[in-house]
Amino acid sequence: MRFMMAGAGAAALVLAACGGSGTNADAAPDETPTPDASALLDGAIAGENRSEEERARDAWRHPGETIRFFGVEPSMTVVEVWPGGGWYTKILAPYLKSGGGAYYAAHVDPAANERSAARVESFRTDFADADIYGDVRVTALGAGALAPDGSADAVLTFRNVHNWLIAGKAQKYFDAFYAALKPGGVLGVVEHRADESADDNDGSSGYVKESTVKALAGAAGFEFVEASEINANPADTKDHPFGVWTLPPVRRSAASNGLEDPEFDRAKYDAIGESDRMTLKFVKPAE
Repeated sequence: MRFMMAGAGAAALVLAACGGSGTNADAAPDETPTPDASALLDGAIAGENRSEEERARDAWRHPGETIRFFGVEPSMTVVEVWPGGGWYTKILAPYLKSGGGAYYAAHVDPAANERSAARVESFRTDFADADIYGDVRVTALGAGALAPDGSADAVLTFRNVHNWLIAGKAQKYFDAFYAALKPGGVLGVVEHRADESADDNDGSSGYVKESTVKALAGAAGFEFVEASEINANPADTKDHPFGVWTLPPVRRSAASNGLEDPEFDRAKYDAIGESDRMTLKFVKPAE
C-alpha cells in the first residue's frame, strides 16, 4: 500500500509539472489563439481608418459578404483594379496586412495625363501608413504588369467594366487579369447590372450585361464559377435620365458632370438607393 501511494504522489507531481491533467505539455499557458480569417475581416471593416460616410455605404456594398464570396483569405496576394479613392483599399489592405498577405493597387496610368498623375499621387499619400495598410504596391492598369505574372491569388474589380467598354479596352484588361493570376486564382467582378434585354451595351449608361462580362472573361481564358445576389437591388429600374450616375452616391441632375439642375426632382432616384449590381466569380483553370 505504501508503494502504491508513493507512485500516486509521483504521478501527481508529474501532472503538475506538465500543467495539470488533460493539458498539452507543449502549449504555452498564456498563448493567444490566432484570429480566424472572418474575425480579421470583421476587424478591418470596423477599422477606425474608415469614415462614417464610408461605413454608411456598407449597406449597399456589403464588403464582408462580397470578400467572403470571392474567397479572399488574409494570407493571399490580391490585386484590386482601379481602386479609385480607396473605399475597398481601406478594408482589403489592413485585412491582408493582418494575415501576412500582399495588396496591389492597379491604378490608372499616371503617365496618361496630369489628372491621372494627381489621382495616383493622392492615393499613395492616403495609404502611406504602413502600420495600418502594410506595403501598398501601386501598379498601373495598361502600363506593365498589374503584379508579377502568375503571382496573384485574386484579382478584384468593383464597378469599372463599363469604363473599360467605353474606352474599348475591356478585353485587353481581362487578358491582363488572367496573366497576373496563379492557376486556380480567382477573378471577382462587381458591376452595375444591365437587363439582358437592354439595347445598348457599350457602357455608356454605366450598366453592363452579365453576359458581356462572362464573354470577356471567357475570351481571356477564365471559367465561370458562380454568381451571387449579395449586391442586387430589385428597386433599380435602370432607365434613369443620366444613367447609373443619376442614383446615389453620384446623384447627377444634369447631362454634364459637375453641373446641377436645381429643378430636377431627385426624390424617386434617392428612394431607389444605389444600383443593382452583379457579383461574379471566375477562376483561372489549374494547369
